[in-house]
Amino acid sequence: MKNKTQGSRKNHSNPRTPGQDLRFGRAGLEPLNPTQNTIALIDRFKGRKICVVGDIIADVYIFGKPYRLSREAPVVVVKYEEERIYPGSAGNTIHNLLALGAHVFPLGFIGSDDAGNKLIRYFSRYKTVDMDGFIRHDGETITKTRILAGDTHTSKQQVIRIDRDIDKHFSKHERSLLKKRLKEISPHMDGFIISDYGHGAVDSEISAYVRNLAKNKVVVGDSRYNLKELKGFTMITPNESEAYNLSSLNERHDIEEVGRRILRLMDVAALLITRGNKGMSLFLKGGEVYHIPISGKDDVTDVTGAGDTVCAAVALSLASGGDFYTASLIANYAAGVVVMKRGTATVTADELKRAMKSSDE
Repeated sequence: MKNKTQGSRKNHSNPRTPGQDLRFGRAGLEPLNPTQNTIALIDRFKGRKICVVGDIIADVYIFGKPYRLSREAPVVVVKYEEERIYPGSAGNTIHNLLALGAHVFPLGFIGSDDAGNKLIRYFSRYKTVDMDGFIRHDGETITKTRILAGDTHTSKQQVIRIDRDIDKHFSKHERSLLKKRLKEISPHMDGFIISDYGHGAVDSEISAYVRNLAKNKVVVGDSRYNLKELKGFTMITPNESEAYNLSSLNERHDIEEVGRRILRLMDVAALLITRGNKGMSLFLKGGEVYHIPISGKDDVTDVTGAGDTVCAAVALSLASGGDFYTASLIANYAAGVVVMKRGTATVTADELKRAMKSSDE
């Protein structure tokens, strides 16, 4: 069976390894040869210290069974069965890093409500997460509630999603706590992730501070609405739609033209564009372009949170001494695992290794 993640390459010079140049990532680790087995890089994940700054939300899943039509409206009545809550957005990035073996230092705001309390209890199960970075504010936690319905022996399908955003500006004191903690821990980190979903945790001051760290640390950025603020980072990971918007080009333009324009605009060392069933495209500052086909099956189960998984996996790989191409391959495998799971999901190091081995069979 052909290895589906063996990407097509243009400009065949070796992908630059972060440890070789402080501008391109983390120093202090002996770089892995790009031709070495990527499994060796995964073994370096354990204990790497990664700081995640971003919008932490609660993904709520309500499961039920449809059993009759409503007399009140032409809708199905769903009988409640159970409810689950998972970390979402930046919380999902944190969760994926924990599952992969990293020591994670989150920085974000969580409300003082029931959803916030559940998120705190969820993360407190892990011994490798720094709980001091969860800043509780006097308000509600941002939630995305998905209602899924289906018969007992069938896969439940999402019926509707209800978002509860907070119309709140975090106080000067709350922001100062986050920034103070960031400055305290930054010298001890192997890498940083900015996960900006537009809910206010990341501002221009945070972006500027982390941008300065990119001179000698791995800094990976993911932003839903404000990618331009991530200029000067080590790597950014937009999806295809976000990349086109950032480049100000329409879809008549080739993805390589889009990628090259973003590299010029953003002054990043690397750009990884996730492209759904078309895989990923990696652009390096030196001019190299790598198109990586999707890993795993084409018939995905659920793409919820896959971008968070990609961001977590690529940042952890770079912070562990990997080069950009190998880190992107690992992120591609990671995405291939989580999209086959329902809901906001994570991937473990063992699952990654199994996915890689099965692709070589």
